[in-house]
Amino acid sequence: MSTEVEVKRLYWHSRRGMWELDQLLVPFVEEQYLKLDEADRERYRALLDCEDQDIFAWCMLRSEPDNPDLKRIVELVLEHAKPK
Repeated sequence: MSTEVEVKRLYWHSRRGMWELDQLLVPFVEEQYLKLDEADRERYRALLDCEDQDIFAWCMLRSEPDNPDLKRIVELVLEHAKPK
């Protein structure tokens, strides 16, 4: 799969229908995904397979993923979302 097609597919998977998650995930996939190494890209794809309520709780720092790979990608997403 070409990276352009992959990013387009991930863009649509990143749109969760929950405003708060869309504000975090869509800019991340548009601006950061191609800059990630393959391991972090895999982590992001795994994050998108999680339930919305779990992703929301992790991104709002109400809980943390048990999986260290998911914890890392959530941290990257939140770091990207910080005001520059």
